[in-house]
Amino acid sequence: MVLIKEFRVLLPCSVAEYQVGQLFSVAEASKNNTGGGEGIEVLANEPYERPGEAGQFTHKIYHLHSKVPGFVKMLAPEGSLVFHEKAWNAYPYCRTVITNEYMKDDFVIKIETWHKPDLGTQDNREFNGLDVETWKDVEVIHIDIADRTQVSEEDYKADEDPALFKSVKTGRGPLGPDWKRELANNKDLPHMCAYKLVTVKFRWWGLQGRVEKFIHKQERRLFTDFHRQLFCWLDKWVDLSMADIRRMEEETQKELDEMRQKGAVRGMTAGDE
Repeated sequence: MVLIKEFRVLLPCSVAEYQVGQLFSVAEASKNNTGGGEGIEVLANEPYERPGEAGQFTHKIYHLHSKVPGFVKMLAPEGSLVFHEKAWNAYPYCRTVITNEYMKDDFVIKIETWHKPDLGTQDNREFNGLDVETWKDVEVIHIDIADRTQVSEEDYKADEDPALFKSVKTGRGPLGPDWKRELANNKDLPHMCAYKLVTVKFRWWGLQGRVEKFIHKQERRLFTDFHRQLFCWLDKWVDLSMADIRRMEEETQKELDEMRQKGAVRGMTAGDE
């Protein structure tokens, strides 16, 4: 058994803009979550090609001892809380697979993302490749980046609140309570939706259901916080080119190697669910 959910994130930017904004924000978020022996290690970031598909391949290792719930740490052997993330970014489609060497085939998180110039209203079963019966059990969750109630107190930052932020360079924001309706009523405004199909497989007797629900809850938290940051960092990335992004990624890879070895643990942590 696996647990599948689809998260839809509507954003006031174009698909082309998002490609740059997403890569910029991943690099920034990686630095914000690295330190004290934990965080992200980049092993590969290079172009790839396969039949009918081409893009950028990344392989990262996540050292996450403090970022898993206590009930997992109690049962997991020392050194086992290391996760490998491999991603094939053939934008506007991206596939990410997260595995764990200790659990092998008993642990897999797969995230398939389609970036589309719409308002998040498409029936996605066909491009998800799921049969009718499987799709019936998929919960669709709409994330509103401007909805304060979707953010926990511990994660909230006023300078990362789309309801307060106004872009100097583009004039976008702040996003009011009706911002989605305003996008729908004015198709000339830039907009897009990230459709993120998340499949979680965790096979550990006695913990399966609890951990699968925990992972989906954390994915929702990550998607919400990340896209709030992405929008509020708009003025930092909107003028960048893909060449700028690749240079930034190279610099970030070196920074992460240094940051991981010093300082205190940084960024998001998990409570005991």
